[in-house]
Amino acid sequence: MNASTLPAVDRANPANVVVHGNASSFRQEIITGKHHLHADEPVSAGGDDAGPSPYDYLLAALGVCTSMTVGFYARRKQMPLENITVSLWHSRIHAKDCEECETKEGMLDRIDMEVELTGSLTAEQHAKLMEIAGKCPVHRTLTSEINIRLRAAAAR
Repeated sequence: MNASTLPAVDRANPANVVVHGNASSFRQEIITGKHHLHADEPVSAGGDDAGPSPYDYLLAALGVCTSMTVGFYARRKQMPLENITVSLWHSRIHAKDCEECETKEGMLDRIDMEVELTGSLTAEQHAKLMEIAGKCPVHRTLTSEINIRLRAAAAR
């Protein structure tokens, strides 16, 4: 299916996220429901650093989902989890340097994620929560095949 045969966008349902920008800068306005956010690039990349970068938002989505998933599971199982801290780093690496990766040529994106769990957890509870941390919906999305359908907006 090519772009001209994609089904029309259902305009009766608003987009989950709308991003507004212009050609004069990297600054972007993000609208999602009643929330208004901003994005930009750092000064070192030609932006004004007026908001998080696109990769900052990507890491934030993964970190938030991981924390929410772990917290939800702990509440449901009545585990003595107190706090969750998720720290994330994005980098580009040579594929040949990644032993666990299928791709062996070119460059890959790498996300390192560190999860700190506090509370009087047993070793078994801690291990289970770390297992759950790798199963949040955003993690699953990022590690599965993603199909992004790009099309020009219809003339208004």
